[in-house]
Amino acid sequence: MKLKQISVQIENSHDRLYEFTRALGDAGINLRALTLVDTGHFGELRVLVSDTATARQILMKKDIPARVEDVVAVQMEDKPGQLADLLERLMEAGIKIKYGYALAGMDSGRAIMIFRFEDNDKAIEVLTQQEVHLMDRESFNKLAATG
Repeated sequence: MKLKQISVQIENSHDRLYEFTRALGDAGINLRALTLVDTGHFGELRVLVSDTATARQILMKKDIPARVEDVVAVQMEDKPGQLADLLERLMEAGIKIKYGYALAGMDSGRAIMIFRFEDNDKAIEVLTQQEVHLMDRESFNKLAATG
């Protein structure tokens, strides 16, 4: 139930973000989720794409250093308190979150949270036991494509 995310540290410049997105777009790779965080002169760009392996190869050819990391996609109702309820269950189980970002309104009243946990496998085990809806690559790409 893990998704592959590409993480790139890029200069805070519209040129670099453009170069990144143009390279993937020209190769027919869709961005499914994107977050960009300012860290000073550089930004941390994290993306989920339609074809991670090809995207990684393209970035290597363009000399854009990138890491591939595992993340977990959780689908939940898009209503107040749902994220707090989920976080409470994670805290009770001792699961620590490194970071997360959201995609809201993707599927008529549903939201998707993308998490990187300190221990993704333990988080998946706990969330599965609690019958939380985790998304695999196929279901995430399908939903993101129709959202």
